[in-house]
Amino acid sequence: MIKATFGAGCFWHVEEVFRRTPGVASTRVGYMGGKTRNPTYSDVCYKRTGHAEVVEVTYDPSLVTYDTLLEIFWEMHDPTSLNRQGPDIGEQYRSVIFYHNDEQRKKAGEAKARLAAESRYERPVVTAIEPAGEFFMAEEYHQQYLEKRGKSSCAS
Repeated sequence: MIKATFGAGCFWHVEEVFRRTPGVASTRVGYMGGKTRNPTYSDVCYKRTGHAEVVEVTYDPSLVTYDTLLEIFWEMHDPTSLNRQGPDIGEQYRSVIFYHNDEQRKKAGEAKARLAAESRYERPVVTAIEPAGEFFMAEEYHQQYLEKRGKSSCAS
């Protein structure tokens, strides 16, 4: 099993998409990329900790590739939107790929370059690609939030 970590806006939606992906063994929502140790949801939302809301995806590479996870990531959000997704605004909602090894770093960079070269968007792709730091798991009520409420998306 291998880990991949993505930030693409509100982690409830991101988790639900990856959780339903064949080959994904588990998901956890949490925070990464900031300066505060053991942040709470309130800290991340209101105290400028620098963390992004992220989903840690544990997957079986014999069933789903990292390239496929990257394709899903690009499709689920607007990678040209800086520090926001839809109505959610703030650096915690930034588009970011946290890589866990050199292969992930390389593949993420290549995928971002391909996406930018396609000229699919009018604005530049702003997704950050950063080394994975310490993952801080979000509070239990955030884990599989949409599934627990019988929803498939935040809008439903």
